[in-house]
Amino acid sequence: MSEKSAPSDEERYTHGHHESVLRSHTWRTVENSAGYLVSSIRPGLSVLDIGCGPGTITVDLARRVAPGRVIGLDASAEVIAKARTLADDEGVDTVEFVVGDAYSTGFSDDSFDIVHAHQTLQHVADPVAVLREMRRVMKPGGVVAARDVDYAGTMVYPTSPGLERWAELYQQVHRSNGGEPDAGRRLKAWAREAGFATVQSSADIWCFASDHDRDWWGGMWQTRVLESAFAGDAISKGLATRADLQQISDAWRDWADDSDGWMGMPHGEVLARG
Repeated sequence: MSEKSAPSDEERYTHGHHESVLRSHTWRTVENSAGYLVSSIRPGLSVLDIGCGPGTITVDLARRVAPGRVIGLDASAEVIAKARTLADDEGVDTVEFVVGDAYSTGFSDDSFDIVHAHQTLQHVADPVAVLREMRRVMKPGGVVAARDVDYAGTMVYPTSPGLERWAELYQQVHRSNGGEPDAGRRLKAWAREAGFATVQSSADIWCFASDHDRDWWGGMWQTRVLESAFAGDAISKGLATRADLQQISDAWRDWADDSDGWMGMPHGEVLARG
């Protein structure tokens, strides 16, 4: 059985769509976030990107499979509007963005050659049900591709009480919203439970070590921990105080300013077929 129950009213996207969140999402491309999928991509294929966010990966996929049809789906109308603007600005006319439900996409059986989800399954209450929906709309001979971070595996140097508190609090807030912050290590098991005949597993890592990358990532979390939906949940659910969040925010700034700073975020990946 899966580790998650059926979707519930408690299921909610942990990060929200604050500017500090979208700042990280718009950095994502096929190259830095879907390299494991590249060998399966070729012109003319159709793609459904579930949980597409602001659409940077989706638009990149559309360029690579053109003239194939690409659809990005997300539950947030606000972020879908941003994705449509991106596609227009980039002049990519083979992609469409729709507001929809990962559990019930509304597409017919056997509709897409590639069904993709990046950092999506960690935020749903029943990832196996979403994978089954992805399998349903996958064409025979197609592939379902999923990649998710594993927060418990995150490595940070140098550490500090503030960053240790962040790691603890992140687990609490994410789980309070019905998600699984350590999804990366579970993707293979979830895909097998969803009924795929073959599951190819791999792993990759985001590394933030250069002065530029530390300033970007640490600065993002410096803001996010105080102003995003994460902050609101932490306080409203009694998991942290404003003083706790300020300590964490300051710790991110200190880490970003430290020339010795290094961070690795591991991701699990699966290519599932059949």
